[in-house]
Amino acid sequence: MPSNEQRRQAAKNKLERQLAQREQKARRRRITAVSTTIVVVVAAVVGVFYFTHTNNDEKASGEPDPAAKADPAAQTQPTSGPCHYTPTPKQDSPKSVGLPKDPKPTPSQGTVPVSVQTNQGAIDLTLDRGKAPCTVQSFVHLAESEFFDGTDCHRLTTSEALKVLQCGDPTGTGKGGPGYKFADELPENLETAPEKFQSPRAEKKSAVYPRGTLAMANSGPDTNGSQFFMVHEKSYLPPNYTVFGHISEQGLQVLDKVAAAGHDDSFGRAGGGHPNEKVTFQKVTAKT
Repeated sequence: MPSNEQRRQAAKNKLERQLAQREQKARRRRITAVSTTIVVVVAAVVGVFYFTHTNNDEKASGEPDPAAKADPAAQTQPTSGPCHYTPTPKQDSPKSVGLPKDPKPTPSQGTVPVSVQTNQGAIDLTLDRGKAPCTVQSFVHLAESEFFDGTDCHRLTTSEALKVLQCGDPTGTGKGGPGYKFADELPENLETAPEKFQSPRAEKKSAVYPRGTLAMANSGPDTNGSQFFMVHEKSYLPPNYTVFGHISEQGLQVLDKVAAAGHDDSFGRAGGGHPNEKVTFQKVTAKT
């Protein structure tokens, strides 16, 4: 027959086991909650990366127009101005149009209206040289070179964290670009995103990219090219994407129509897919 001391020890051991089990269950619940948050944030971070560096050796999906090819000799060195546009010969670039002009100094004041005629309606943009002078200089170059004309917006996202239409890839694959890259001009003083959209592992806190924002997509630091995204509803991302203008109210109505039609979910882990309502840039005109 067990003694009183033995009974007390048995009761103590049972209590310790119960407490350990409760703590383990609580820890599992905490991990699940954090994991859910991380999935949302990671989906947003992967969000507007384009995939130029996923497979640099893959053949472009279309052959270049010979008339659109720039002089290869002019593409071997970066520009010497402050924007330092650098050739990317391995990038899928079926519509190579050479490097932008890189004057000293880069124009850094004023705005540039851009008319974007699409099969869904007009999406007028206003580019802000004060926010991102090198980005605006590049975008104007691409518009004047008819780089965007005839291209499709290849990706729509409608998740809780990321609501954008991504455009500017002449291959329509998410891997293409203009054959050059340039440095980030990152936004300052963006509003901090709600806690549910923050990742404990992120180096920077996610920020709010408001509805109507026009920003560059990238595949990492200083890899800007021709791909950009238009925010059709408030989105939450690390402040790693150059903001260079905004979208007109009429343009946002076009984006609302496209977003409401949804997408084919073809981008998998990155999120989003090709818009169910195809968006083709018929003519992009920078009014400088």
